[in-house]
Amino acid sequence: MTEAVGTHQTVYDLIKRASRVITPLSPINIFAARHPWANMEEETFEEVARSFEKTQNINLYPSESLLTSAIQRGEIQQDVIENKLAQWLKGRNDDLNIEIIEQYCKQKIMNDVNNIMISNHDKEKLEASLANMNKPYKNEHKHVLSSYIMHHSGQSCLDILNAQMIKWCKLYLDDTQSGWSIPKYGKGFYKTWNEMAHFDPALNKLMRHKIKTLPLEPIESIYYCLNRLGMTEDDFQTYLEAHLLSLPGWAGMLLWKDEQLVLVTDYLAIRLSLEWALISDESVELSNKDNIDITPIVSWIKCGMFTVDSWLQLSSENQDIYISFANDFDHITRHKLLLEAWEDTYEHRLKQEISSHISTEYKKEKVEAQLAFCIDTRSEPFRRQLEMEGPFETIGIAGFFGLPIEKCELGHHHTHNSLPVMNKPQHKIYEYVDTRQTTQYIEKKKSLSSLIYTFKKMKQNVLPSLLLPELTGPWLSLQTISRSFAPKSTGWLINQFNQKVLKKPETKLSIDRSQNDHNELPIGFTKQEKIIYVREALKLMNLTEQFASLVVICGHGSHSANNPYASSLDCGACGGSASGFNAKVLATLCNLPEVRAGLIKENIIIPEETVFIAAEHCTTVDDLQWVYVPELTDQATASFEKLKNVLPTVSRHANRLRLEHIPGMSRSKSNSRTKADRLSSDWSEIRPEWGLARNAAFIIGQRALTEQSQLDGRAFLHNYDWTKDLNGEILNTIMSGPATVAQWINLQYYASTVAPHYYGSGNKITQTVTGGIGVMQGNGSDLLTGLPWQSVMKSDEEYYHAPIRLLVVIQAPNIYIENLLNQNKTFRTKVENDWLLLSSIDEKDEWHKW
Repeated sequence: MTEAVGTHQTVYDLIKRASRVITPLSPINIFAARHPWANMEEETFEEVARSFEKTQNINLYPSESLLTSAIQRGEIQQDVIENKLAQWLKGRNDDLNIEIIEQYCKQKIMNDVNNIMISNHDKEKLEASLANMNKPYKNEHKHVLSSYIMHHSGQSCLDILNAQMIKWCKLYLDDTQSGWSIPKYGKGFYKTWNEMAHFDPALNKLMRHKIKTLPLEPIESIYYCLNRLGMTEDDFQTYLEAHLLSLPGWAGMLLWKDEQLVLVTDYLAIRLSLEWALISDESVELSNKDNIDITPIVSWIKCGMFTVDSWLQLSSENQDIYISFANDFDHITRHKLLLEAWEDTYEHRLKQEISSHISTEYKKEKVEAQLAFCIDTRSEPFRRQLEMEGPFETIGIAGFFGLPIEKCELGHHHTHNSLPVMNKPQHKIYEYVDTRQTTQYIEKKKSLSSLIYTFKKMKQNVLPSLLLPELTGPWLSLQTISRSFAPKSTGWLINQFNQKVLKKPETKLSIDRSQNDHNELPIGFTKQEKIIYVREALKLMNLTEQFASLVVICGHGSHSANNPYASSLDCGACGGSASGFNAKVLATLCNLPEVRAGLIKENIIIPEETVFIAAEHCTTVDDLQWVYVPELTDQATASFEKLKNVLPTVSRHANRLRLEHIPGMSRSKSNSRTKADRLSSDWSEIRPEWGLARNAAFIIGQRALTEQSQLDGRAFLHNYDWTKDLNGEILNTIMSGPATVAQWINLQYYASTVAPHYYGSGNKITQTVTGGIGVMQGNGSDLLTGLPWQSVMKSDEEYYHAPIRLLVVIQAPNIYIENLLNQNKTFRTKVENDWLLLSSIDEKDEWHKW
């Protein structure tokens, strides 16, 4: 009994360690940004890259073509490349002629090698010379066993295994999209599969018999199968990792559903059981033979340093030195140096742009309104246009505004965590109105939902689906024609319908603490909690004095038609939803007399004439939509009118600048707002907006630091004044929350660009929404984890998103940075292991690279 318990715990610990190679994947309708290596940051970026190439044949650095294109476009400067190469060579101690290795490195790094063909006879001679050496060089790869074995049907056993896992995951995870659902009986994934697999016609009689002999507990089944597959205990974790990485999307979705690893354990038990059943005992052989790799020798020959004959005349010792150097300067090292050169080039240009516009003498006229926007890179160009149009001050803060809430909007039965995914909600906030208005609105919503639900059910069932074309043909034909040939007008009509028929009434919020079930989150806030959340939000905005008469809290969201990835364009800080709700909550709290009275004790005095309102920045059309406007004072009313008067001009200019980068838009003669409206309403549009593509920097400092700089919508901007943060607590909060979200977004875009076949989601045109939870390519792929090709590329050949790691720039003295690195171990690890880059601007406006 003791041994069994020990085995259970050992296998569970192995699963827990192995699961670090995947990250939770949330459903597509609440798409949350996570970078795929978030649990591997204890290793360096290069170590993870080498591991993935060895186990999955995936290069985590930009490809040769991406890097060549960046050099041609001037995004990687030649002198920076040479500097990076010189630094790398300086750190070595090679017994080779420095001129020879410099020439070799430059030719390899610029891909300037001769197209010399090596004959089969010469290849055999080179392989023989390596085989005779004491240390033969071999090409090693580690994969799951089934990838080396061919099934009698002619397919790879791995392909058959993956197809089986995709089928069962789709059935088990289906979110009411399928007409016939799998009976789950509350037994868990593994036990449900174990009972049903006996009847699967896709499995032969022998496989079904083997499945019947499996243990009934998933952990026991994992241990049982690992042993019968010939794995030693030293290989267990690596082998489990390889299986998780075979389908990281489906595994990630199971991890999101249950971060206690119960479902992941079930998944691995099913996968290993199927692999063991699929591979007959006599076919399991070590066909994973190492091949002698002559690539390092060929690279010297192609660079013109040797011929085959001159190489063979070298002594074994000299051959070993040259091969070792070539192996050290492999494609990963070369791409690493070029990526760093790309990042250094961007940082150098950002430094020049900011430094040339820093002016301590810059003064702004009296501010009419202060607008707090999300740090989202799409807010930066809009903010700049707004500041150019009048005496308005803009502020940057994470879009959830520091409110750890779970929201439930009017007419919705389900709640949504409206905060970054690394945090847990602590309060539940409802929208409500008086009973009569609520009943009318909800009844209309229910009627529309019932109609849609009935339509979907009729499509999914055999007999009703035969009648559906007769019943809905004329209406759907009209919809198809109108949406295809007049998308903007159709979108306008739909909006008019929503505003007049489904008009949402003015709502109130359950911000006052009320009684609720002890097993649920508390509804609303206590008086002290209200004061604390407002105080912390104002401190994060660096808005604790000199309040304007009007303060606008601006959330943001996006609007597009027929877009499975719509939520990916909403607020990354709000778990894939629009953040106007959070803006309304904060503005409401800021207007409460009890909160203002409590803030006086904190030395934060909000003038009586100051009123907080809430808006939502629609990033697809660059416009502000008002979500909460209480009664205004005379001063606030005047400021509000001035703000509304300039918004059409701001929107027009912001749209024009944004649309210039969308392929095909610059050639259109219509005005920018008309173009933007068409993009957001067109159901055939594959790129309604660029989202956060080309994000590259996270700048933490006063707005005066960047207000005059042209940042091209590439920077997250967070307000910060180190003189008001004596203990560094605010800076640490920014790094732990908003900066981490920005890093996750950055590396999600990075991964979708450098490994689109594995971490992206392919072409939007060929995507299939499956199970109501995610997208696949076709009807049998992994559940895709990243962004579509159209979100990062202008065309098949031309990239739009520059895959460089996030540069964090902090405006603070060096002692603040040192304290931050010493106090925040997680952030320090990210910097030390190259998961993000760090620079700072000190009190003398001098730039420091850490």
